[in-house]
Amino acid sequence: MRNPVRRFFANLGPGLITGAADDDPSGIATYSSAGAAMGTQLLWLALITWPLMAAVQMMCARIGMITGRGLSGAFHHKIPKPLIVLASVALLIANLINIGADLSGMSDAAAMLSGRSSHVFVILFGALIAIATVQFRYHQIAAILKWLALTLLAYVITAFIVKPDWHLVVHDTFVPSLPKSSNGWAMIVAILGTTISPYLFYWQASQEVEEEKAAGRRMLARRVGATRAEIGARTLDVGVGTFFSNLVMYFIILTTALTLHRHGLTNIQTSREAAEALRPLAGNFAAVLFTAGVLGVGFLAIPTLSGSAAYALAETFGWHQGLDAKFKSARAFYIVVVVSSIAGVVMDFANINPVKALFWTAVINGCLAPFLLTAVLLVAMDRRIMHHQPSSRLASVAVGVTILVMFAAAIAMFVV
Repeated sequence: MRNPVRRFFANLGPGLITGAADDDPSGIATYSSAGAAMGTQLLWLALITWPLMAAVQMMCARIGMITGRGLSGAFHHKIPKPLIVLASVALLIANLINIGADLSGMSDAAAMLSGRSSHVFVILFGALIAIATVQFRYHQIAAILKWLALTLLAYVITAFIVKPDWHLVVHDTFVPSLPKSSNGWAMIVAILGTTISPYLFYWQASQEVEEEKAAGRRMLARRVGATRAEIGARTLDVGVGTFFSNLVMYFIILTTALTLHRHGLTNIQTSREAAEALRPLAGNFAAVLFTAGVLGVGFLAIPTLSGSAAYALAETFGWHQGLDAKFKSARAFYIVVVVSSIAGVVMDFANINPVKALFWTAVINGCLAPFLLTAVLLVAMDRRIMHHQPSSRLASVAVGVTILVMFAAAIAMFVV
């Protein structure tokens, strides 16, 4: 492919999808809350989290590309099975809560735009996502998710509509301002937990396996190893995807800081509250854009959440798996996907507080992430498991730093 622009976009795939899925409706609520509560003080975090997230996601991608297995499958060579089972079950529980919160965020957004009951949309969206995930094949789902990533540009556009003071913005972006209150530190913990999340680790590695299957390498032996060109293309893909994710985080914080925080609206807990508060401050168009972004990224994130849990459990218990498989041949895998959507709908009708639910998701992810990353690092550095293509020292150091940061965040979550 001679055209460099076409080659660039052709190389975008699993990394872009995973990065965009990180900005799910619950993540949007977290970033909105940060901007509303603390203004532009935490913009610098986007610069810090990008390289950490990129290093983690690339290491997970490398494991999938070289071993031909997802994370749970690769862990079997290094980690005792009871611990793998525990990690997979914890991931499932956290993802179920997250799916419920995301469906609530999507249905609230649709209710704002249409004036109809949000419960109607919860059922509609839950059923639509579950059916599409079961019926469509991997390459169809991947193509849809890549286009849905564009909806996140709504937040970049919204930030420019509110006309920021760029001098202040540049200062707070490049000059870190540490919080002076326990609530401020808790906000940093929440952003870290939302940005570097366990379900993305599993999804990234499993997507690499699906990509290889789609290329005709259906047997494990044919999926082992990766060329320098393949690893280079995925490095670009992951770099772009994680940059896009953190760019969107940056502009959500910026938009809410320059509107809600500036006008004293500091206690925003959901994406709907953020959108409703934007309307009188930034205009109807900005509020509609903000709301439309929640809908688009919800359709992107929920299949990622349910799919990552299904992949983790399938490899843990040896089930037939894959979004290319038909329902009859991968029943258990698809049942996890369907039950995840049903559980999300039930959460909404049970009137479970999504903010409290997301707190418990953060607790589970905050505790699980550093241990899971330690296992990822052990596998990625093992020359035997990685077929003499282990991760580089630089990548290992970057992920090691991320582990220390996540351990500190997990401890801070309880101390603060």
